[in-house]
Amino acid sequence: MQIIEQKKAFQQALLSWYQAEKRDLPWRRTSNPYYIWVSEVMLQQTRVETVIPYYERFIEKFPTMEDLSNAEEEEILKMWEGLGYYSRVRNLQSGVREVVETYGGTVPNNRKEISSLKGVGPYTAGAILSIAYGVPEHAVDGNVMRVLSRILLIEEDIALPRNKKLFEQAVMELISEEDPSSFNQALMELGATICTPNPHCLLCPVRDFCNAFEQGKQQQLPIKSKKQKMKHLKLGAFAIQNEEGNWLMQKRPGKGLLAGLWEFPMIDLEDVAAAEAFEKQSGIKLKNVTKTTEFAHVFSHITWEIDAYRAQTAETLTSEELTFFSKEEIDSLPKPKPVLKIIESLDW
Repeated sequence: MQIIEQKKAFQQALLSWYQAEKRDLPWRRTSNPYYIWVSEVMLQQTRVETVIPYYERFIEKFPTMEDLSNAEEEEILKMWEGLGYYSRVRNLQSGVREVVETYGGTVPNNRKEISSLKGVGPYTAGAILSIAYGVPEHAVDGNVMRVLSRILLIEEDIALPRNKKLFEQAVMELISEEDPSSFNQALMELGATICTPNPHCLLCPVRDFCNAFEQGKQQQLPIKSKKQKMKHLKLGAFAIQNEEGNWLMQKRPGKGLLAGLWEFPMIDLEDVAAAEAFEKQSGIKLKNVTKTTEFAHVFSHITWEIDAYRAQTAETLTSEELTFFSKEEIDSLPKPKPVLKIIESLDW
């Protein structure tokens, strides 16, 4: 790690580039720790371009921690609709409630207390502390690990949790004490725009400090072991109208994948006709069944291969367990992306 000997020159090159080239993002126009917290949670496993409109709508809807703390779960899920990984917003609300109730509405400014909040891991804690409070703390995400693995020629597997400590220590050795906010954001920005999986080394402001570039190993780093094999599920989704023209929807369980969101009834598909399988499993007789679309929806560990159908009930349904909604009512329900795709195919 001989770069540490040239630390000041490295910091200056990185920070000068960042100040000149950084993207104008809405959460970079504030030092409000709550707003930065919201942005960091949204940015987990989600592209910046996708996050921007969600962030702006969310802050407009819940401008203070008290507003978010007091919101109903369906309300916050609706604001998160389509963003995915819904446990993020549940944990965010829980953490914000802890701040309101325990810390008088002031986000803690030290790692021990802020890390005790629900959903706040080492990265989020470091991002809030450095960006909002100017505390020199590490904030190591995938972009930062990729950048530092190349600059410092770290040939350890970044997929192994134990190796993250190496990168956290490296950041603490390199971080600018005078401007930790810009330093951490600069590392993230470099990884997002230049030191990408296929790096643009000729544009890199710190290329002269990069050990991997010097040895021609930048394409080989970082070392990352492959994830476990993706599981595939074949599913049939049924958008069913009753005699009044309303649509059957059901709420997913309170725990697990897409917890608490609303969807059209879905079944596992095997080697049988979809409508026949649905009638057998649900006890609901259908008519005028037509396929509207098919698509794959990829989660981190599982892929849903969905065949979507439109149908009508073949009989009057009176069960109290079945709930039909108008189009307007469905619009107000929090729904996951697969349901939004199905609704698009219905062309209503």
